[in-house]
Amino acid sequence: MYVGHFAIGLALKARYPKVPALPIMLGAGFLDILDGIFIVLGWDRVAPNLLAGPYLFFDLKFIDWDHSLLAGLFWSALWGALFLRDRRVATLAFVAALSHLVADWPVHNHDMALYPHAETHVGYGLWGKLGTASWVLEGIFAAALATYAWVASARRGVSLLWPSVLLVVLFLNLSPWLSPMKHVAGLDEPLTHLLHGTLVALGFLVPGSLMTWLLNKAESRATRFG
Repeated sequence: MYVGHFAIGLALKARYPKVPALPIMLGAGFLDILDGIFIVLGWDRVAPNLLAGPYLFFDLKFIDWDHSLLAGLFWSALWGALFLRDRRVATLAFVAALSHLVADWPVHNHDMALYPHAETHVGYGLWGKLGTASWVLEGIFAAALATYAWVASARRGVSLLWPSVLLVVLFLNLSPWLSPMKHVAGLDEPLTHLLHGTLVALGFLVPGSLMTWLLNKAESRATRFG
């Protein structure tokens, strides 16, 4: 899942408006930021596969250090611990990070282990079962959450126009036709896995930071003119 993670963060922020945006929006993508870094380091392993849909174009061979249940719980707790000065913020940061694992389960192709190097793997596999249709379903899921966030924020006089525009851009950018991973999959090693990991990490770090900035601007604007 991709745009759906940012939509979950947007909904959480709308539900808990007093919690800063950064712990939520970066938290929602934290596990994939780690995944990208671990791929670059060679700890996680991916393999090019131009038939892997809907926008992957890679098989996720080993992602246990960040997307296994145990690792996900550990990293989510660590992310939450960074904000322990405020227990409410720390809790929402933990929830945002852990939501990544929960949201990934329906789409991942049986590549999420219970713990690193475990034989048992889970993942319902909508990517493999539905292909492009799974991308459409993710868009519907994200749109529903964004609508909730829009309505909840509008009640407080906060406009989510630009965060919503960003969601649409992210949804279209990582589509079966525009996904940069298709081009990366055609490169030679070690460039292909290095670039793949870099794009995964930046693909969550940069939009998450931009979404945080846009949400802060929207809150500030509402306070100034409210």
